[in-house]
Amino acid sequence: MAKKQIPVIVVAGFLGSGKTTLLNHLLRNTRGARIGVIVNDFGSVNIDSMMVAGQVDSMVSLSNGCLCCAVDVSDMDAMLDKLAHRSSDLDVIVVEASGLAEPRNMIRLVAGSENEFVTYGGLVLVVDAVEFEAAAAQHPELEQHVALADLLLLNKIDRIDGDAHDELLTRLCRMNSRAAVVSTEHGRIDPALLFDIPDRPDPQPGEQLTLDRLLYEQDDDHHAHLHDGYDAITFESANALHPRLLVDFLENQPAGVFRIKGYVRVAAGLNSGSYLLHTVGDYIRFDPAGRGDDIPDGTQLVVIGADLDTEDVRERLRACVPAEPVSADAMYAIHRFTPR
Repeated sequence: MAKKQIPVIVVAGFLGSGKTTLLNHLLRNTRGARIGVIVNDFGSVNIDSMMVAGQVDSMVSLSNGCLCCAVDVSDMDAMLDKLAHRSSDLDVIVVEASGLAEPRNMIRLVAGSENEFVTYGGLVLVVDAVEFEAAAAQHPELEQHVALADLLLLNKIDRIDGDAHDELLTRLCRMNSRAAVVSTEHGRIDPALLFDIPDRPDPQPGEQLTLDRLLYEQDDDHHAHLHDGYDAITFESANALHPRLLVDFLENQPAGVFRIKGYVRVAAGLNSGSYLLHTVGDYIRFDPAGRGDDIPDGTQLVVIGADLDTEDVRERLRACVPAEPVSADAMYAIHRFTPR
């Protein structure tokens, strides 16, 4: 059985785009999840009426497991070691990058981490729908940041008209044709698009309410109006998949796909095996699944993204089921993405 790995999501965006608003939204709207947060800046995260202010290397643990830390970027791996370890019960770690941070460096630090308990969870880039054009004219590198993103949040759309929204959306899609794009107001996105939310039981009578439960009970009407804004497509196959065809699909994913998760069974020559598959954007990882009652015999995948063509996704996955014997060397395609 593959060990649990905590996805580490990098949230970036130019100054004032809405990164902290998004982070607050995730903390307030992810009931049952335990979220770790690394703030790559001197500053604070406002969680409802509480202010969690940080200095370098400080850590504050809240009742729902949220950890808010302020660190210098060079200490990223040390902070990940504090948050993600064998006994950690976090479900996700969110790195809020400085508004002036270089996303490529943040990706390198997370994807290259030597911590065996984390995995790269993607780059979420928050785009200010009002100020992006002016900011990009002054800072052309912002277009490169858009091209790197695995998920684009076109934020503050309530402050522009429909034509301006469509024009900016078209421009972003030209800069990055593979990323999922979600238009948002006040950073309100369904957390399930970003990471898996566990089904934890509610507190029993007499138990102390956690922060997320308190916020939910105080703000039930707000939660009733959240919109998913994403698609989740399931694919199952009792037959083993062709390793090379599967990897080709993963390296050339349909537009709008953000992440893919689940178990895959592949076969080539006399070799076959089951793997736990995790992708986000261009990042691909296969972990040997081992054996156990909870490991399916075939393939069970969920493809998650925005504005997906359901039939196209399923048809392309069905095409990964070989119609004739597969040569043994096809398994090398999987080995390129397995941990060493």
